[in-house]
Amino acid sequence: MATQAQESGFRRFLRRLTASEAELDAEELQRESVESGAHHVGDCRRGQLVTVTGRLKTVVYTPRTNLPTLEADLYDGTDVVTLVWLGRRHIVGIEPGRQLEARGRIAVRDGRKVIYNPFYEIEM
Repeated sequence: MATQAQESGFRRFLRRLTASEAELDAEELQRESVESGAHHVGDCRRGQLVTVTGRLKTVVYTPRTNLPTLEADLYDGTDVVTLVWLGRRHIVGIEPGRQLEARGRIAVRDGRKVIYNPFYEIEM
């Protein structure tokens, strides 16, 4: 039994040694998501009320004639969900690289997961 635990530890060590930076980052984000009790974005389905946590990859202001929007892609190591704030041009603290937790209902737009006007908490 102890030999199997040592082998799995050694395998983990070798995998971490040969893994890319992106793979290690994804594993870290997934672990943090599990520890916080959040849903994995990859497991979320349309219409589901979820809490997700991860890192903002991109933040884009989209000027529109009738309704400006601020969009941010949140990555949790499994998939990306786009957070959309309608009628907002800027939100203090919403910037690429920032860790945050968001709550809302999953929608699908153009084949991508979206949460409109999510409740959010910026993690320090």
